[in-house]
Amino acid sequence: MSLVHKKMKIFTGNANPDLAREIAQNLGMSLGQSNVSRFKDEEISVDINETVRGADVFLVQPTSRPVNDHLMELLIMIDACKRASAKSITAVLPYYGYARQDRKTKPREPIAAKLVANLLTAAGASRILTMDLHAGQIQGFFDIPVDNLKGLPILANYFIKKGYNGEDIVVVSPDVGGVTRARELAQHLGTNLAIIDKRRPKANVAEIMNIIGDVEGKTAIMVDDLIDTAGTITQGAKALREAGAKDVMACCSHAVFSKPAVERLAESVLSEVIVTNSIPLSEEAAQLDKIKVLSIASLLAEAIRRIYEELSVSVLF
Repeated sequence: MSLVHKKMKIFTGNANPDLAREIAQNLGMSLGQSNVSRFKDEEISVDINETVRGADVFLVQPTSRPVNDHLMELLIMIDACKRASAKSITAVLPYYGYARQDRKTKPREPIAAKLVANLLTAAGASRILTMDLHAGQIQGFFDIPVDNLKGLPILANYFIKKGYNGEDIVVVSPDVGGVTRARELAQHLGTNLAIIDKRRPKANVAEIMNIIGDVEGKTAIMVDDLIDTAGTITQGAKALREAGAKDVMACCSHAVFSKPAVERLAESVLSEVIVTNSIPLSEEAAQLDKIKVLSIASLLAEAIRRIYEELSVSVLF
C-alpha cells in the first residue's frame, strides 16, 4: 500500500537510517528530506527540508550509543516539527535508551527512564512507538500513548523455520527476571523451559549457576531483551554446556554490544546469536559470523500504518 499521497511523513536521525529507509520502503514511500548535522562547536543542527504542516510525522531514532547524542537529536527533531505545525509527532524508538534506570535501588539515585519520558513529552511528542522495553512499567512514565511492540514473534519464526522446535529443544532464561519472556518463546516453539539461577554465596566469591530444568542432550536457546557486555549470556552458555546441553544459542531484541561483548561472544561456546536490527551493528560485530540479524522493519511499518489510519495496534503485540 502506498501512502505517498497522504499527509504522512517519516524522518530519521543518525542513529539507524538504514532501518528508517526499510520502514519507508515497506510503506511504499520515501524518507522525508532532512539533515541532522553538527555545528563547529558540536551543537546539533536539524534541518527539515520539506513542509510538515498538518502532517502526521514519524521520527525513527533508537536512542542507542552514543545515547546522549541520539537522544538530543530526537528531541530537537521533535521540536522542529512541532514548531513547523505538524499535526502529530510519533517518536519511533526501536530501542529506548536509559530503560534500565527505571527505579531507585539505592539512596540518591535518579530514575533516568522517567526523565527521558518527561523530555520527550515536553519536546512535543504526541505518541511513542517502541519495542521490548526493558521494563514494561516504563509505559506508565508517559502521559501520552505508548505502543510497546514485541520482537519475540520475529525471533520465534526464525527458530521455527530452522526446525528448532519440539522436545529436543529447551528455552532458557538467563536469570529469574526473564522467565516471562522465556516462557513466551517456549510456548511459540512448543518446548520446555529452563532457568539459570545465579547465586553469590558471599562477597568476593564467584557466582554459582544452578540450572533449573532439564537441558542434558538438548539444544538450548537462551533469550533476553538485550545483550550488553555479554557477560551473563556467555557465562550462562558455558554453564549449560557443562550441564550437558549439546548446543547453545542465544537471541535478543537489542544488540547493545558494549565492549567487550563481541570478543566474549566470539570466544564463547554459543553457536549462534540472533538479534534484530533495532540497533545497527558495529563493524566488529558485523564481521562475526555467528551473529544473525533479523529485520523489524515490517513490524514497525505495520504499526506506523495502523497508527496513521487509526486502527488497533494491539493485534501486533
